[in-house]
Amino acid sequence: MEKWKKSLQILLFFCKIGCFTFGGGWSIVAQMQQEFVEKRGWITEEELLDFTSVARSLPGIMIANTSLIFGYHMAGVPGALAAVVGITIPSVVIIALVTLVYDAFRSNPFVLRALTGVRAAVIPIILSAALRLRKGALKDWIGYALAAVAAVLSILGVNNIIIILFGVAAGLLISEAKERAIRKEGSGQ
Repeated sequence: MEKWKKSLQILLFFCKIGCFTFGGGWSIVAQMQQEFVEKRGWITEEELLDFTSVARSLPGIMIANTSLIFGYHMAGVPGALAAVVGITIPSVVIIALVTLVYDAFRSNPFVLRALTGVRAAVIPIILSAALRLRKGALKDWIGYALAAVAAVLSILGVNNIIIILFGVAAGLLISEAKERAIRKEGSGQ
């Protein structure tokens, strides 16, 4: 019964943010961080960062993947379904409605100005989420160095998949090097 109750809460939350969050995946991640990490304490910042990292490395829409992983973590299959349906249905309904009236509004100066404001407002939301999530990802100078390299690669236009694979490889190599150093230290060499 608890899984179904939590699944309903997940469905309602994702429906709400699906209706009222603009700017794509990262602005939704900011809302998830505020609701599930800070307000409800359901997950840690590190878990949210793990969910988004895995979701970005999978094919498909990052926020749908993140929602699915989060929902499954919280309530198994019912939670996963609730999260994906919750995040998807509002967008589908809104896009269907917009397409019905698109031609009437696409050159409306008021609509164009409003969208300019929405785009500008989304940037600080995304930056805020990134700054809060950095605490879980950037724990030492190595994390900051990897983030800097990834940022440079992104600015240079390197494909995101390549950047993620770089992060995976670097993480594995650095972890292995640290474990070897600990083993070597422990054996007294």
